[in-house]
Formats: sequence, structure tokens, C-alpha cells
Amino acid sequence: MPRFDRSHTDDLAAFIKASPTPHHACAEAGRRLEAAGFQRLDEAAAWPEEWPLTETKSSGYYTVRDGSIIAWRVDGRDFDGFRIFGAHTDTPTFKVKPRPDTGAAGWKQIAVEVYGGVPHQTWLDRDLSVAGRLVMRDGSEVLVHVDRPLLRIPRLAIHLDRGANEGQKLNAQSQLTPIWGLGEPRDGEFLEFIAAEAGVDAADVFGHDLFAVALDEPAYLGKDEELFAAWRLDNLTSTHAGIAAIIAADETDDVPVLASFNYEEVGSMTYSGAQSPFLESVLRRIIGGVDDRYERYAQVIAASAMMSSDTGNAIHPNYPEKHEPGHRPIPGKGPMIKVSANQRYASGAEEQALFRRSAEAAGIPWQTYVNRNDIPGGTTIGPISGTQLGMLTVDVGLPILSMHSARELCGAEDPGLLADLALGLFTH
Repeated sequence: MPRFDRSHTDDLAAFIKASPTPHHACAEAGRRLEAAGFQRLDEAAAWPEEWPLTETKSSGYYTVRDGSIIAWRVDGRDFDGFRIFGAHTDTPTFKVKPRPDTGAAGWKQIAVEVYGGVPHQTWLDRDLSVAGRLVMRDGSEVLVHVDRPLLRIPRLAIHLDRGANEGQKLNAQSQLTPIWGLGEPRDGEFLEFIAAEAGVDAADVFGHDLFAVALDEPAYLGKDEELFAAWRLDNLTSTHAGIAAIIAADETDDVPVLASFNYEEVGSMTYSGAQSPFLESVLRRIIGGVDDRYERYAQVIAASAMMSSDTGNAIHPNYPEKHEPGHRPIPGKGPMIKVSANQRYASGAEEQALFRRSAEAAGIPWQTYVNRNDIPGGTTIGPISGTQLGMLTVDVGLPILSMHSARELCGAEDPGLLADLALGLFTH
């Protein structure tokens, strides 16, 4: 049986199940924030000129833009700076093409495009579904999630590929097309089906963002249930941790902010991603004022800090030579600070001190991650947002195995420790 309180990880499992796409993640995050008393603000509407002062706790707000969400608490008093916990809402998967109906040899198939760094083999022979959003004729948005087996990318039988266990490179255009039925494809059939699932008229659907969804249930693994497996650990663990922390952070000197962006897995170069002005626009509006107030904004940013939280690679027991020998993070030992001399992660000496103060305030264990010199690894929103804002930024995250797979693995206790770290950032 588990040796820790797994209530946070149980709640993470529920959050993952409710959040198959970035748009669903924002909707679920908004639902949880509103249940905690947060108010949604429309970017196109006027925001309060002064934030209300309450006697019991700070007021909470949030806003959403195209699969990205920013939430904050403010109590009406003057503040010195922001404490921002950054994450992302998207995950490598397959995105449905604008004209999805295709097929061959008597099979109906769905045309998809690879989204992000997908390890192809992990998606073969799995029961998959579809989820996403439909944008209607009038500009409204409808979320849809077909929560049952619908698609499959079939593997070529080993009898027809005797070298299958020697490694196989799959062609993303011709060998990763899911099947969903038998017969001749008919143009418009798939979108008619999705529209019916969403309860809308297909003729009124003027745009769609639809994605393949892994259906495996989140689960605990091991004799002592000390491991946790699910799709979208990268990076819903961080988004969920930030939600939990900002709901709990009702007494802080600085303004706590959660910023979780869409499109991180494809470079963040969108109007709602980490390279966009979205976060800066929100921060300026929180500061407020009828004029530009650049001097005040510059002062607040100089006194602010951001913690970019994303998953990182735990040491793999079957491939230890792929890891930096002096830094070998494993599940169950707490969040990592991610360090890169070339700034693929935003973590210098000041940033390391910020991380350690936050971990100390949270009373949690922590680890350090560094890439091998000959394996550059990935990057995060940290360097992007830190550069966009000119703000002190540190990169952190949970150690996981099978990153970007359709089924990732982490320590079962680690998601709760990450939420503690976020709260430590907000309150120390």
C-alpha cells in the first residue's frame, strides 16, 4: 500500500482525465478556480481600475486565450512584484488535418499531422480517441471529447517485417494514419460524426482543432504503488500543481500568478504561446493605471521572479550512459532544478538561490538535472518567458520516464511535492 497521502495525485489523475487537450485543460482549470472563488475576465472587456480589497483573503482572477490560461491573486494593496509559476497545457500527439477523410484498401482512415516530438512507436496498436474544439459560424467555441475507442494506428505484423525488433523508422505521412472503419471514405463524414458527438450542426462548424487522445486510465504501479503512469504528465503535472498552489496562496506579499501556455511543444510562436505578449499584457493590466506607467511596470518586473516548471528526464535504468554521470535524478526524491550553461534552461546562480529558497520554504527534498555535454536535450518556456519579460527565471520540473510517450511515468509522491514547491515560490 502507498506510504504517503496520495490525495494530490488522485486529484491529478482526475484533472488529466478531464483535460485531453489544452482547451479542455483550460476549461477544467477554470472550473476549479471558479469553485475556489476566482472570477474569469474577458481580455476584450474593461478590467477593474483598482482591485478590490477584502478583509479575509485576496481576490482571484483568471483569463484564457486559445488553450493558454493565466490566473492571479491580488488584494488591492500596493505590491512590489510578481511570483509567477509557468507551465504548458499541450502534449505531443497527432492533430487531425482540415480535410480528414482518407483511406486505402477498403479501410476508412483519418488524416493526421504529427504535433510536437512524438515517439511514433508508443502510439501503435493503442485504442485512441479524438478530442478538441469546434469553432462555430458565430465565433463561439464548443469542446468535444469522444471518450471511447475510435482510432487505431496498426503495427505491421512481425511476419511481414522480420526486422521489426531491429528498429523501424516510420514514415509520418504514410505509416501513421489511423484507421476508424471499413469501406470507402466519404468527404465530410468524420466531421459530421464529431459535430454530432458535440451536439451541433456540421454546417455551422467553421474551424476545428482536433487531436488523437490516448485512452489508458491513469494508474499507480508497483508493489507499494510508488509510481504513477498516465498520458500528459508532460506537462499537466505542472499546470495542476500551479492551480493547487494558487488556490492555496491567499496570503502573500507579492502577486502570485499561474501562467500555463499552449503550443510549447511546437516552439511557442503563436499569439497565445510563451513568445506572445499574452503574459506581459496581463501583468501590465494587473498593475493598472490610465497611462502607460512604464516606470512602475519596470520597477515591478525588476522585483519579480518566475519559476518555469516542466518535466525532465529521470535516469533510465536501462540506459544510464545517456545521462550526465554526476546528476542522476530519480522519482521519489522531489522536484529538480534544471541547469544549462547554454541557457536551454534558465538557471544561473540567482535562479538556483530562488529555487532553493522556495524548496526550503516548502520543506521538500530536491534534485539537480544537467544534460550530458554531448546530448543537448530539450528546452522549456523558461528562457522564452524570461527573455520576453526581462525577468529572473528558474527552470524546474519532475523527473519522469518515457517523456512524450503515450504513457509516461513518474514518482507517485512527486506531483504533490511540485505543488508544495509552487506554493513555496508564492509565499516565501
